[in-house]
Amino acid sequence: MTGRIALLTGGGLLALAASIATAVTIGPADISTADVWASVAARLGAGETTLAPLRDGIVWDLRMPRTLLAAVCGAGLALCGAVMQSLLRNPLADPFVLGVSSGASTGAVAVVVLGVGGGAVSLSAGAFLGALLSFGLVLGLSHSLGGSTDRVVLSGVAAMQLFSALTSFVVLTSADAETTRGVLFWLLGSLAGAGWSEVALCSAVLAAVLAVCLGHARTLDAFAFGEEAAASLGVRVARARLVLLCATALLTAALVSSAGAIGFVGLVLPHATRALTGAGHARLLPVTALAGAVFLVWVDTAARTVLDPQEVPVGVVTSLIGVPAFVAVLYRGRRTA
Repeated sequence: MTGRIALLTGGGLLALAASIATAVTIGPADISTADVWASVAARLGAGETTLAPLRDGIVWDLRMPRTLLAAVCGAGLALCGAVMQSLLRNPLADPFVLGVSSGASTGAVAVVVLGVGGGAVSLSAGAFLGALLSFGLVLGLSHSLGGSTDRVVLSGVAAMQLFSALTSFVVLTSADAETTRGVLFWLLGSLAGAGWSEVALCSAVLAAVLAVCLGHARTLDAFAFGEEAAASLGVRVARARLVLLCATALLTAALVSSAGAIGFVGLVLPHATRALTGAGHARLLPVTALAGAVFLVWVDTAARTVLDPQEVPVGVVTSLIGVPAFVAVLYRGRRTA
């Protein structure tokens, strides 16, 4: 098993590097892989680029940050999905089960449509604050109801419905047609506005949360047997659950505020990778993150090129791919059972 995990991790890293290098070359501008490496090397101080300024800008300022953000978002969403499914002992759990995406949508709409912040608050900042507000509501509500796993899930559902209703109300009553179209495109998931600041922020949060989750890998293994069994094994259940919920909510909020709500990544990929790695989270989490990164890089590439010059929201493509993939995983699990 150790050799198999090493092979999966090494292969995943190579696949991710190759996917990023290839995806950056795909688009209306004719750019080769050599051009990509030349531009990156020049930016890292390993020489001077021979590309024209326009082509160099396409590589470094447009395609590279977008592709890297897609990889970070895919890794983060898949990681959060794997943690939530184990922590809540619910195979249908995903990163948005705590209502974070709905809160982010309300925050984004409040900034774009209602002008909250008077221009001093960006769409991403509004989405991030809305996500944190929603998560705070879920934590408070679930704690007042006893703090059990099912109460956390039900509180998340309640927050999701509340903020979804608020978002719909604001859009229907206050937005014009053009604003509504822009908001809807963002709500369905979009990496069109990716920049290096978003890449740096999301990468830092992903690295921190991945370290926290790997540090709690044995705790997540214990949660698979139930909270009582985990407590009998020495796990401080309430503390561990709070730390992991806060970590995944923070990462989800950062990703959603940068790219919108991209569904099915955190639901399907943990199930698919679990079939390759087994249930041990020290093996599952890094492989799942790599699979999510590679998956979303290619999904975003398809979203921006299939109907060129029109762009399809990334969340639409992930759902179109995710639904049949999830059904296939369910059938495979049924045959195994």
